[in-house]
Amino acid sequence: MPGSDHSSDSSSNASYDSDEDYRLAQKEWNESLEELQQLVLVLLLPWVGKYFGRRCSYWLYDRYTHVGLGKSFFMGEKPFAWSFFSR
Repeated sequence: MPGSDHSSDSSSNASYDSDEDYRLAQKEWNESLEELQQLVLVLLLPWVGKYFGRRCSYWLYDRYTHVGLGKSFFMGEKPFAWSFFSR
């Protein structure tokens, strides 16, 4: 019988090692996902902000060159309310 106790101990040790390996692999996977998220935040987010910032500034500059800086720049060319009250 002592041999059977030894075999059950080795199977429980193997199960423990397997669980420990799983936990270690899961921890490494979570760490790599966090690194990937940080990479996206550091590289991709500023690039997207730069793209949309330039796009908005080009649009505003084009509007300024065509309309000028006045009420029509902020409110539009000729809003409906202004045409109604100008009569």
